[in-house]
Amino acid sequence: MDSQKTTHFGFRDVPVEDKQKLVGQVFTSVASNYDLMNDLMSFGVHRLWKRHFIAVSGVRKGDRVLDLAGGTGDIAALLRPIVGDDGEIVIGDINAAMLGVGRNRLTDRGLVSGLRWSQMNAEALPFPDNSFDAITIAFGLRNVTNKEKALADMQRVLKPGGRLLVLEFSKVSSPLLSKLYDIHSFQILPRLGRFFANDGDSYRYLAESIRKHPDQDALKKMMTEAGFGHVEVRNLTNGIVAIHRGYKL
Repeated sequence: MDSQKTTHFGFRDVPVEDKQKLVGQVFTSVASNYDLMNDLMSFGVHRLWKRHFIAVSGVRKGDRVLDLAGGTGDIAALLRPIVGDDGEIVIGDINAAMLGVGRNRLTDRGLVSGLRWSQMNAEALPFPDNSFDAITIAFGLRNVTNKEKALADMQRVLKPGGRLLVLEFSKVSSPLLSKLYDIHSFQILPRLGRFFANDGDSYRYLAESIRKHPDQDALKKMMTEAGFGHVEVRNLTNGIVAIHRGYKL
């Protein structure tokens, strides 16, 4: 954000106060096709990334976990058997349509107990200090307007020793793969969005938002400045996505 109080919405500069509404419109539009969206963007590999994300999360039985941008419930479904009956997962998302899709999907699978669903803004979490053992956010941080504010609030609501885990698209390390990825993102993906979901614009924004998101080193620095310690970065698939993990000291 600059002195004129603008921020990016994809490759466009928009007033800061407008971004939340614009992002909301995108996710309301794609909510019913969210799994399709992720499959188109990642060739279906997002399912493996998410499983690995949870496998290395360090979440344990009895933990209380906040899953932000939890939308359609993919991460919560993976976490539920780990935390067990003594644990709890709070699924938070700013978008009501995404929450509705996720709650219905997990209910249909019989996943009800130990899950709480709540509409919330990651920049102003409605919880007291030291509330959670872990916070997860998968493919959601890049859509937050003020990432610094959100990271600081995540640090606030974690218990001492608790950890933040971020799974997000990042900077590709291979030049050749980067070129192919650009072709897929900007030429193929919007066409697939129009064909499968009748919504090319939302898919174009999602591709653009990845390029505007801080890369691995920049996000690591932001987490450190927000008060997290021992921040670690793990690239997956040549940096197409990265896992960032930091601890509340």
